[in-house]
Amino acid sequence: MMQKKKTLRLESPNLPDDLSDVQLHEIQSHDFIESKIIQNCLIEHQKATNVCFEKTHFQNVTFSDSSLTGVELTDVLFEKCDLSNVDLSNAIIHRTEFRECKMVGMNVTEVTLRNVLFEKCLADFSTFRFSNAKQVIFQDSFLSKADFSYSKFQKMEWSRTHIDQAQFSGTKLEGIDLSDCQFDALTKTDLNTFLSC
Repeated sequence: MMQKKKTLRLESPNLPDDLSDVQLHEIQSHDFIESKIIQNCLIEHQKATNVCFEKTHFQNVTFSDSSLTGVELTDVLFEKCDLSNVDLSNAIIHRTEFRECKMVGMNVTEVTLRNVLFEKCLADFSTFRFSNAKQVIFQDSFLSKADFSYSKFQKMEWSRTHIDQAQFSGTKLEGIDLSDCQFDALTKTDLNTFLSC
């Protein structure tokens, strides 16, 4: 008898019912944005550090040519957003969901992930290098040639996700069930080659 795959239980974003609808035209370093819904807009050419979003719902938002390094996301929902090539390196992401988002080439190097769901996302070529992830689910998503090198995983679930040629060099995969993911090969690189680039 085939053993049923275990399913993680994540803490969902705690979003209030009375979110204020705002248009976000400019983001400054150290901004604190809370209890907002931001929808149907383009956020472009933003460069800021250590921004904090709490209890925020992004819906149909496109981020273009933007860098939000060190961003903190707590109780945040992204629905049908485009974060392709956005730099979110050194982010702290907690109780956050990405649903039907495009994040091709997104940079989340050295990200901390806690209770995070990626569902039906297109995240090929994204970079999760040196990430620290606990209680994270990738479901029905595309992560071909994504880079998870030298990351720490704990309580991760990968379900029906394309990970062909994804990089996991230096990352322990013990206890990680990839049985229903699709891939021909997983790629390994040498750390010294990466550090010399």
